[in-house]
Amino acid sequence: MQPPWTQKVDFSAKPIFVCWETTKACLLSCRHCRATAIRSKLPGELDFESGLRLIDRILEFGEPYPALLLTGGDPLTRADLADLLRYAKDRGVYTAVAASVTPLLDRRRMEQFKELGVQVVSVSLDGERAEVHEGIRNTPGTFDATLEAIRTAAELGLRLQVNTTIMRSNLRGLADIFHLVRERGAVAWEAFFLIRTGRGSALESLEPWECEEVTHFLYEATRYGIPVRTSEGPHFRRVFIQRRDGSPPPDGELYRHLTNRLRELEGEGRNEPYLRLNATGDGRGIVFVAHDGEIYPSGFLPISLGNVTRDNLRTVYSTHPLLLDLRNPEKLKGRCGVCEHKVICGGSRSRAYAESRDLFEEDPACAYVPSGSKAPAAREAAYPV
Repeated sequence: MQPPWTQKVDFSAKPIFVCWETTKACLLSCRHCRATAIRSKLPGELDFESGLRLIDRILEFGEPYPALLLTGGDPLTRADLADLLRYAKDRGVYTAVAASVTPLLDRRRMEQFKELGVQVVSVSLDGERAEVHEGIRNTPGTFDATLEAIRTAAELGLRLQVNTTIMRSNLRGLADIFHLVRERGAVAWEAFFLIRTGRGSALESLEPWECEEVTHFLYEATRYGIPVRTSEGPHFRRVFIQRRDGSPPPDGELYRHLTNRLRELEGEGRNEPYLRLNATGDGRGIVFVAHDGEIYPSGFLPISLGNVTRDNLRTVYSTHPLLLDLRNPEKLKGRCGVCEHKVICGGSRSRAYAESRDLFEEDPACAYVPSGSKAPAAREAAYPV
């Protein structure tokens, strides 16, 4: 089955991904968890029949159907997960599973995923060594278990993506994390730029210049043969275009450290830099269904648009006024509003909302200063303690 994002899709008519937070339950207790996951499910979680109806609603978008990403919490805690995946497979819906690395993710489960036609499984690796990763995940043994899960998936021929949330504690280890990801056979690496929501609200955001130097490092990482993507880091597209068109890299110490370490571990890049430039964002190519059926523009933007138990998902996605505004670059304010890259980038609306409570304000993580605009506010002003 061809992944939907390899085909031209009108984001005003259908999303690329429908993300379903299948549960709040998870055996981990990660410091940055968007879902503020807990050990057991909450009342009101969509039951099996409601899950089947949600899959049927995805079919209403028409072919190519949006992909269904089952996330959480940890979807592996649901006893009916295999039946949900089988139902989606039988109806031609591309599925992906974002799994927590716990004893529930064993070889038998990975074999089952392959049998059920799961196209991509994703796991998280947030540190280059156990001390860092397990300090974030709050669970001993998860570092080695994650590396073993990546190796097992490659051995089984199961496509596995690794996600890394970029934060202060792992910033300087990103090249080493990428090396572990590529060396063990992952099919893609996705860098999540932290949104301070859920348990992540207590963590410190990176400075805009740090985000800028990291995205330039990610540009270099695209030379090594596996796709490099970002979540809530749309400024990566702007950096990629600028570098592709001849702009020089930054001369900062962080960028030099990460790229020098990348070359130590991987040698010189063997490929031309590559990035699929999809202009996706919160509510633009993405829609999120929470554990209780509430519909949101994304998992990081907690503004309800309706509920799948009473509202038609296709109608909500294509006609809700808030989503129409989110897809309109003329609604953007500040530097994002005057930026020549606002169509392909547009900034993170989730981050703007988390930091200013204004969906359309400029993205405070972006360092770029378009002509005629002012530099981002100092950290003390933008992020009061």
